[in-house]
Amino acid sequence: MTPAPQGRPSTTSATASSSPTTASSAGRASTPARFPLAGLLALAVATFLSISGEMLPTGLLPEMSGELGVSESSIGLLVSVFAFTVVLTSTGLTHLTRRLPRHLVVVGLITVLAVSAALTAIAPTYELVVASRVLGGLAHGMFWAIGGAYAAHLVPREQVGRALAVAMSGGTLAFVLGVPLGTALGQALGWRAAFGILAGAMALGAVLVWRLLPPVPSTHDAPPAATATATGSVPTLTGSTPVASRHLPPPSVLGIVFSCVITAVFMIGHYSFFTYIAPYLLRSTGIAESSLSVALFAFGIAGGVGLLMVGWFLGKRPRVSIPVGVGVVVVSVLALVLFEGRPGPSLVAFVVWGVTFGALPPLFQTKMLQVSPERHRDIASAFYTTAFNTGIGGGALIGALVLDGSGLDTLPLLYVVVAAVVLVAVVVTDRVLVARARR
Repeated sequence: MTPAPQGRPSTTSATASSSPTTASSAGRASTPARFPLAGLLALAVATFLSISGEMLPTGLLPEMSGELGVSESSIGLLVSVFAFTVVLTSTGLTHLTRRLPRHLVVVGLITVLAVSAALTAIAPTYELVVASRVLGGLAHGMFWAIGGAYAAHLVPREQVGRALAVAMSGGTLAFVLGVPLGTALGQALGWRAAFGILAGAMALGAVLVWRLLPPVPSTHDAPPAATATATGSVPTLTGSTPVASRHLPPPSVLGIVFSCVITAVFMIGHYSFFTYIAPYLLRSTGIAESSLSVALFAFGIAGGVGLLMVGWFLGKRPRVSIPVGVGVVVVSVLALVLFEGRPGPSLVAFVVWGVTFGALPPLFQTKMLQVSPERHRDIASAFYTTAFNTGIGGGALIGALVLDGSGLDTLPLLYVVVAAVVLVAVVVTDRVLVARARR
């Protein structure tokens, strides 16, 4: 699950032996004449619901732990279970289903996600909730492995960036808006009702995708002029080599490795704290539990502002924007700790943190794509998705261990330390890549 890639990459033929004329003709023959906006928007709705389902427990920790009779850290581990299921199964399941019609697979996966949410809503015990989350993780991983490549196959080469931005925008918005909306539903109607409503919305999303998303061939049926991406088994036309600029190190495999590792470490730090943000906000800011959804919604709106800033100007210079953003995270989370007991300043710091988190994941992915050599870009996207989910699951797991061992006060300090390490790593690895390219 990754945020939508920013920018609009130029693309070339997937095979060196194909002539430009032949490749262009093949692209036009296999894609609709008009931009499939309705289908891509349906896919965006599905991605929004999928990510919202993954993260919903983070806003409902008190309610779920109270009714199920387990600790809040155990509820936080539901995020880890979901994310680790994605990491362990998405590649294998996508490969096993490569011969099936992609349209049928996508609709089926969204339906399974709806069933998973419905089972969570009615599960009488914590163990059955865990089982329902495993089922959701199986479908979620495949859906995200296929979704981006599916969108790319629907359009001519020159529109791939636009198609991906539309289809994957739902995932980015879910990271910043899905949790507060789910929290508001849970507080108003109960956590089971929140999952039930999500299940109904997912079922509707499956219908929308079935009716609006154009079909594409499976990998087995793909023409030889196309190449199957490593992230979805859907044939797409790969991009050209990114152009090196003074704002980025030149493309390299080492750049991919650095980007994925840094992303995973940052997400571990973020979700070690954010998974348990509901009880921390209630205690540190002094707000009423009924106002928690409002605070989380403000965080989400702030994240949307950060996302807009990436598209407006931050995305043009990720080498500068990323370290600045990580530095702001360090300051804002420290401020949240220092202003504990003072609702006004604490909430301001919380909102500033929201702006930076809305910007950082798409900036990480933008930079990763820009430093990826052409021949490795698809597999780089697959590794990035794995790194991202490893960070989510690992963060929730580490946060649970720290919460049980050292208490709630340690979580923001752990995040600050991890973010500071990431800040140093970003600066150092950029210099290493530039120095290596000059040899």
